[in-house]
Amino acid sequence: MHTSLKKKLVELELYLLKADVRVSVQELDQLIHDDFIEFGSSGASFGKREVLKHLPREKCPEFSATSFELRQLSSDVAQLLYRATMKKPGEFITRYSLRSSIWRKTQGRWQMIFHQGTPCEPF
Repeated sequence: MHTSLKKKLVELELYLLKADVRVSVQELDQLIHDDFIEFGSSGASFGKREVLKHLPREKCPEFSATSFELRQLSSDVAQLLYRATMKKPGEFITRYSLRSSIWRKTQGRWQMIFHQGTPCEPF
């Protein structure tokens, strides 16, 4: 189960990083739990309502993600840890971060309930 759960959550995490998903309020609404909260790299925190309002309007950065680790916290809650690089449109700077997402299975589907990206040194 652990291997298949890791595969499933990595797929969902990577799906959320795709430009066509990030502009779709409907897709985001399905993937993000109503109780979602994020601690952004800027230090600001925001919930699902803010994500649905602002994320579809943003120009999508280029992302890559590696070194995924899964921690199963309970039968319906799991944490996905990974390293990410991001390059914003029009910028030449690559940003590096350590990321943590908590996924919760609700009514038979996995939804992200928490996310944090912490800037770090290049890896």
